[in-house]
Amino acid sequence: MSKKVVFHSTVGQLVDLLKTLPRDLPILTSGYENGFENFYQPDIIKVKHESENRYYEGEFQVAEDGDEETFDAVVIRRVVRDV
Repeated sequence: MSKKVVFHSTVGQLVDLLKTLPRDLPILTSGYENGFENFYQPDIIKVKHESENRYYEGEFQVAEDGDEETFDAVVIRRVVRDV
């Protein structure tokens, strides 16, 4: 009998992956609503801080060309399911 794979990553796998990234970068995660999901491989992206955003829009946004005061961050995006 085969075991159904539910989790995409373990703590050890995540630690190993994070060790390959610059140690001084902040880490952000996607979110909204409640519950928990698996996540995609962490990625480094340029973001901007928008502290006045409503909670469901996120305090940080993907930076666009011409945006001021941007910075790199490691982003761990949650898997979004259509079910």
